[in-house]
Order: sequence, then structure tokens, then C-alpha cells
Amino acid sequence: MLLTRLYTARAVEKYESYDESFAGVGLGTRGQTRYVRQNMSSKILRQNHFAAWGTARYHPCIMKLVTLLPLLFLFMATLTATTYAQIPASQKREVEAVYPEAHALYLDLHQNPELSSHETQTAAKLANRLRNLGYEVTEHVGGTGIVAILKNGAGPTVMLRTELDALPVEEKTGLAYASKVRSSDDAGRDVGVMHACGHDLHMAAIVATAAIMAHSEDTWHGTLMLIGQPAEETIAGAKAMLDDGLLRRFPKPDVAVALHVENVLPAGVVGITPRIYNTNADSLRITIYGKGGHGSAPQTAIDPIVIAARTILALQTIASREVKPQEMAVVTVGYIRAGAKNNIIPDQAEMGLTVRTNKDKVRQQVLAAISRITKAEAEAADAPRPPLIERYEGTDLVYNDPALAQRLRGVLESALGKDHVVSEDPITASEDFSYFVEQGIPGFYFSLGGADPEKLAQAIAAGTTLPSNHSPLFAPDVDPALSTAIEAEVAVLRNLLRGSAEEFRKTIAAGTTTAP
Repeated sequence: MLLTRLYTARAVEKYESYDESFAGVGLGTRGQTRYVRQNMSSKILRQNHFAAWGTARYHPCIMKLVTLLPLLFLFMATLTATTYAQIPASQKREVEAVYPEAHALYLDLHQNPELSSHETQTAAKLANRLRNLGYEVTEHVGGTGIVAILKNGAGPTVMLRTELDALPVEEKTGLAYASKVRSSDDAGRDVGVMHACGHDLHMAAIVATAAIMAHSEDTWHGTLMLIGQPAEETIAGAKAMLDDGLLRRFPKPDVAVALHVENVLPAGVVGITPRIYNTNADSLRITIYGKGGHGSAPQTAIDPIVIAARTILALQTIASREVKPQEMAVVTVGYIRAGAKNNIIPDQAEMGLTVRTNKDKVRQQVLAAISRITKAEAEAADAPRPPLIERYEGTDLVYNDPALAQRLRGVLESALGKDHVVSEDPITASEDFSYFVEQGIPGFYFSLGGADPEKLAQAIAAGTTLPSNHSPLFAPDVDPALSTAIEAEVAVLRNLLRGSAEEFRKTIAAGTTTAP
């Protein structure tokens, strides 16, 4: 109840501060509420999402948002209280009961992050808590992965997945609970470690959801399968768990569910994207070979840094000049490493690339173009040998079953309020949840708003964006993002875990559209 009073007091304070601005249009209290709801529809929220990726240049969508900023502030300030009030009383009590421990776990995980494939303490924390809740827990699946099973009679098998790993990022949020952890990465480099992608919030939510489900077995039946997946950031963990017999050693899920927090939606809101959710991802490491020499006598050497520079510029023409304008392709060079001293021309240079596409044909076109251009630039410089091009990571796009997305949209609208469930366009990030979907398991992957509503409104007004996932400044608005995640997960699981397994499979199969 303390949370409810806190949210309500904050919302009332913000609401009353705008009384004067509404007085000019002659709206009473009910009229104000109706005006806000009419103007801050799901469409406007989607425009907020679009504008957040824009620039400070004039854009009619952004300017429309700017004119609505007072309403946006009011809407966002009252968002949490409104959402919370719409939850059934019994579910309010359930969330309140688990929230303090969930928040404490979030703080612990945030302060103690671990890099991909090294999530030993993180996995142990989740495993111990789930075991204490009565789940049958198996550790070390695909490395540090965990599988927790709770059987509750006959019915469907539903999988809910969270990630375990953090990123090699030095945190700069200034939060009282900011990570100060440093570690050696797989290359032996000393790096800061941070939960800069929100996996700590995902883990805290899934443990709280697990507790609610374990303590309310009269509200569902079937088999609940919780997955703690390692190495999502290196897009290796899902495959590792599957290779370790995930679907042979444990029940095959009838459906797989996951969520992800982001900073382009306000906390308290969830986003749904039917069909294609994100992109294919390919990670490339390119080594360009040259001939070393003295920096003062470049004519005696073949400079791989110059070759790399020309290659980087040429690679940018793939998306702009080779791929059709209506298709999607991103080629980003994330790093270049070469040399050790300013007056020495090295004998090789290394580049790291990430490539994103959402169609297989375009994917193959872009990868072929990268190979062609890289080799041609090396040959043009008379390099002593062709460059080495290695694809060392990759995953396919995540596809959301459209029938499942439509079904669960209604579930989430009932749980959170219709105004707090919005449609989103596909994003350009990537995620190895696709490995599970590719095993013939219908998937539902949805977005969780994590942006502080006032800061989001201020960013939109300024034509800027909030720190994104993977930024050293990424800091979700934990209160209410965490409680919203718990509410959403519980609602989705209870809806899916009902009826017989056979009926469930027939229902999903009847409405399923084959992925492209």
C-alpha cells in the first residue's frame, strides 16, 4: 500500500500543477482526463517512439509532440497511478507482497554484474531462490544456464526466459547503487562491467513472477518452465542451451515468452510488435594485412591502417548504393585495432563489424558485398595477402507469432489498461531468443517501457534521445518498470497456462502464420 500511496501522491502533485493550464480551455476534472486520453492515444505514443530516434531538426511529428508536451507531462505523471489502480485488488496484493524482495534482488544484481558466459554467481542467486520456491532447478545447462520447472497438473508447457549476462561497459550513471565491478574479458582486457541492457530488471521480475505463480497454483495448470539464459549479449547462450539438450532433457514448450526493457517507451507501458520484431545479426572480424615499416618512410611499407580506412568508407556505400532504398540494412564498424606506436606502420589491422538485416536475401547480398569490397581494397593497395574475414557470431531475427500477439495484447490491456499497451515498429537490435522460436515453438517477445516519463518528455521537447540500451548512462525507471514487468508476466502466464495442452496447440496452430 505504501507504493500505491507514493504513486498516487506523486501523480496528484503533478496533476494539480497543471490545473491552471487547463483552466484556459474551460475543462473540469473529468474533462481534463478525457482530453488527455483523447490526445495521448497509442498513436501519439508511437510517435513519441519515432521521435525519440530523430534529431533536433524540424519534423511535423516532433512539432506536434512539442505542442502536446504539457499533456504528455500530465499523462506520464499519472500513468503509474492509473495503471496500478486498474489492476484487480488481488493482483495488487500479490505484486505488493513480492515487490520488496524483487527490488532488493534488482539492486544486488545491478551492483554485481557478470560478463557473458561467466554468470556463475548470478545463476546461483536465481537458482537458489527458485529452488526455495519449490521449482525443480537444473544448473549448468549450456554453461551457466539454469532451467526451473514447476508442474501443476495437466496442461500446456509455457517457457518464460530471462538473460543472465551484463556488458563490458563502465557505468557512468552516478546512481547510489551503480556497478563498480571490473573484470577481464575473454581477450584478457580489463573492462568495467555493467547491466547496461536491463537484464538485472528482467531477472528480478522473473523471480517475483515465479513466486506469485508458485503461491497461486489454483489460478493456472500445466507446466511452467523458467529459463535463465547465459551469453545473450554474445548471441551464444540460447544455442549453447539447445546444444546441451534443452529440448531433450526437459519438456518442449508449447510457447516461449520473453520481454525486454527499453528507453523509448515510458515506464508503465508495454509495446507489442506482431511478426518481425527485430533483425538478423552477423558479427564479423576482418584482419587486413600490410607491410610494416617506419612511419617516416611510408613508401617502404604497405599501410594496413590506410587500407582499413578506405574499406570503412567503402562499406558504407553498401546500404546507400547497393541495397534497395525500401529494404533495411545496417553495416557498422564498431572498432579498429592496429599499431602500438605513432612512428611505426604496423603489418596488420583488425576491424569489428556488426551487420543487421531483416530479409535473408538482403543478408546474403550485404555479406557478399562486404567480402568483395574488403578484398578489392586490399588488392588495390597491393597488400601481401588477402584479408581474413571471419563471421564469429550470428543470430536470426525474432518472429512474433501474430495470433499469439493478438491474443496476448488483449490480456495485457486487461491487466495494465488499454492505454498502456501500444503497437511498435520492428527495431534494428538483435536477440538470440530466435533460436528457441526456430525449434518450432511459437514465440511472444514484447517490450517493456523503462524511460522516466518526465525525462522522456524533456528529451522529445529538446529533439534528443535518452541514453539507450548499452550506454554507460542507461538507467531504467525501476519504479514502476519492475512492477509492470511482474504484472505483465503473471497475466500472460495465467492466460497461457489454462485448458488442455492439445486444445492449446490446436488454437495456436489454427491462428499461426508461418514466419518468412
